[in-house]
Amino acid sequence: MIPRSVFTEEHQPFRDAVRKFMQREIAPFHEQWEKDGHISREAWKKAGDAGILCTHLPEEYGGSGVDFRYSAIAIEEQGYVFASGPGFSLHSDIVAPYILHYGSDAQKQKWLPKMASGDVITAIAMTEPGAGSDLAGVRTTAVVDGDDYVLNGSKTFITNGQLADLIIVVAKTDTSAGAKGVSLFLVEADRPGFQRGQNLNKVGMKAQDTSELFFDNVRVPKANLLGQENSGFIYLMQELAQERLSVALIAAAAARACYDATVDYVKERKAFGKPIAALQNTRFKLAELRTELEVMQTYVDRCLELHCDGQLSIEAAASVKLWSTEAQGRIIDECVQLHGGYGYMWEYPVARAYADARVQRIYAGTSEIMKEIISRTI
Repeated sequence: MIPRSVFTEEHQPFRDAVRKFMQREIAPFHEQWEKDGHISREAWKKAGDAGILCTHLPEEYGGSGVDFRYSAIAIEEQGYVFASGPGFSLHSDIVAPYILHYGSDAQKQKWLPKMASGDVITAIAMTEPGAGSDLAGVRTTAVVDGDDYVLNGSKTFITNGQLADLIIVVAKTDTSAGAKGVSLFLVEADRPGFQRGQNLNKVGMKAQDTSELFFDNVRVPKANLLGQENSGFIYLMQELAQERLSVALIAAAAARACYDATVDYVKERKAFGKPIAALQNTRFKLAELRTELEVMQTYVDRCLELHCDGQLSIEAAASVKLWSTEAQGRIIDECVQLHGGYGYMWEYPVARAYADARVQRIYAGTSEIMKEIISRTI
């Protein structure tokens, strides 16, 4: 593989530590978590103790004050062990930045240290049964009543939904203003009127809790408003670039893990009296896959560099998310094919990766929405 210039020697100790953590504390338990439908709270606490969560936060809030490259390392190392269950990246790289960038001093001091330590698990509730990519169509409302907002509505497909202690909820504070009437709220899971629905039974990502959430006259104080009222849509747009880059990093790591597993498999598996790696079709397929992996990784790395320099545009983030997730699907599909019937067996990591990969082209904005965003700049 082409050397990756986006990382330097100073990143290697952190990568080594994360790799050991994933191999010791995540991979051995993932099969059980798939049966449970969620990872353990103990794993979250261990990740916090290991310094893996919220690395980008300033030290005063429990982070290390490092750039997004360290988050990328954590995402990659989790992908290399086929661990789709832990929602660490959503917690660290999506939820935490909202609170850091738009939260009050009191909100940041209250929540960010607990997020970095793993004592508090978070989620963000955007999607509704009737509103996915179209955030202007959100129907959950937040109405002022005295010193509180009263929230009513429902959300679905919420990652970390079963375990979350704190949820950023997207709600309409002005129902007549479309996207300009959207606000963000910090909602604690123990508030009266909040209820979790079922842990959804997904095609893949079996160890990741993904839930329905219901808000029935949930009262939150005005102090729980995140940022300014009716500015939520702007905040969401500003943070989506990092979210989409995170998805691209997941795609590249998962595809690489499948490729490496497939290379090992075809060297051991025999057909017609010799390893199937000796067959010309196998060699040519592996050559194609490695080339596509190199292209994808180089593209993702360049966008990672741009992001760390504050130069990753909305359309560039859409492009890298579109390309990498589509490539992930193609590469893993070929890896399943090279495994033959065993590639369809759940006990093989490539089969689980195949199921996990499909949603990558849906969440954080579908491939079709990515094309729409890109086309607007042409």
